[in-house]
Amino acid sequence: MDYGNMLGDSFAYAKDAVIGKWMQWLLLVIATLLLCLPLLGYTLKVLRGEKPAPEVTGWGTLFIDGIKYIIVSLIWAIPCLIVLFFFLGSLITGAALNSPEAAIAAIMGALVFFLLFIIIAILTGIFATIGIVRFARTGSMGEAFNFGAILDTIGRIGWGTYIIALIIMIIVQFVIGIVLGIITMIPVLGAIIQFILIAPIALFEARYICQVYDAAGV
Repeated sequence: MDYGNMLGDSFAYAKDAVIGKWMQWLLLVIATLLLCLPLLGYTLKVLRGEKPAPEVTGWGTLFIDGIKYIIVSLIWAIPCLIVLFFFLGSLITGAALNSPEAAIAAIMGALVFFLLFIIIAILTGIFATIGIVRFARTGSMGEAFNFGAILDTIGRIGWGTYIIALIIMIIVQFVIGIVLGIITMIPVLGAIIQFILIAPIALFEARYICQVYDAAGV
């Protein structure tokens, strides 16, 4: 897997979708303003492998697909949310207890839940990424949780290759986050710039994941 070429392709894809196509960029900004629902629906088109970036049309479908996207994501997030609930519960209990020993025990329990949260978040992220692409490709929300097919796809990509691809994306997201944080320091204008960049960044990430999925040859 040529990670550098994939990143370059993803950047070019996002750039070509908005640079010189100012009306399309404006529509994507509007899609972001509408609680990001149409934008999420649009990224499903990208995950389906549509190239070049499709026109921003069919707003009703984009809204519905965006809602489905959120539902699928929330279902995948349930294990993390459960562990997070216990983590917060342990912290609150530790803060409320008068006994130092009991408070320490509660805090230690919270640390255990925090570590468990990180582990589960990583595992669900590995499977959910492929699951969401399966949802985009098949149009079936149930296919987002087809573990057999998800495992088969990851196996075809190669576990090591796939995990490295995800790590690279996480690093890129981290760098983007730093840059956006610096931009945000510019009064008013910084927040506006950050907002209008949400859509191109989403397209970049979706195109990258699309290529990772396609490496399975399915």
